[in-house]
Amino acid sequence: MKKRILLLSGMLSLFLFLTGCSQIKQPITSESTGFWNQYIVYPLSWFIKEVAHLLGGSFGLSIIVVTILIRLVILPLMIKQTRSSKAMQALQPQLTELRKKYSSKDQKTQQKLQQETMALFQKNGVNPMAGCFPLIIQMPILIGFYHAISRTREIAQDSFLWFDLGEKDPYYILPIVAGITTFIQQKMMMAGTENQNPQMAMMVWMMPIMIVIFAFNFPAALSLYWVVGNIFMIVQTYFIKGPELKAQSTGNAGGAKK
Repeated sequence: MKKRILLLSGMLSLFLFLTGCSQIKQPITSESTGFWNQYIVYPLSWFIKEVAHLLGGSFGLSIIVVTILIRLVILPLMIKQTRSSKAMQALQPQLTELRKKYSSKDQKTQQKLQQETMALFQKNGVNPMAGCFPLIIQMPILIGFYHAISRTREIAQDSFLWFDLGEKDPYYILPIVAGITTFIQQKMMMAGTENQNPQMAMMVWMMPIMIVIFAFNFPAALSLYWVVGNIFMIVQTYFIKGPELKAQSTGNAGGAKK
């Protein structure tokens, strides 16, 4: 879990670095050079504009449709992440026993703990880093969205519902909704594991707070991307982990009655 937190911190640092780079003020066109511009930002900008053209010129609707399409493309990765999370949850009792067995803090004991932990993962076909793969895939897309929105005049100058896509949400509705939906999505993904691992419980709160802070300062179109993506994830998680979530809800209700 510590590795996941470190990876998350590293990806967020990369996010901040790239969103603040000097190219953010340069319009994106088919003539823009560089790997980042040619293969990430411009294709996203072009795709959003093409979909908007099909939807009567609405870039807001285009962002919603493009977000859903991207989520569908990475759906297999997300399903793998959910299965990996469930497998890790099933191994928690054995991992707890290993930590008790090798509770000494000396280097040799900790090395033995790491070896047996990895052997347990391999035996059960569990990749502890699998939960980070969707984040690694999504981060370039997220940064690309930010650049595409900020550097494509047609997108940045359009409006949708009550907000301008290229400006901050004037009423901060989208950032708050983005934070709430992130919390719900994280809570559903980690259902049943918070008590077993306090670090996971911390992630449930840390991610929504960071999303809200970012969304307060970035264009509303990026918040729209977050909200639509989170709603997609909530629905997806419900269908994948539905019985498990219902069982936990019933168990909590039964405990409350007692």
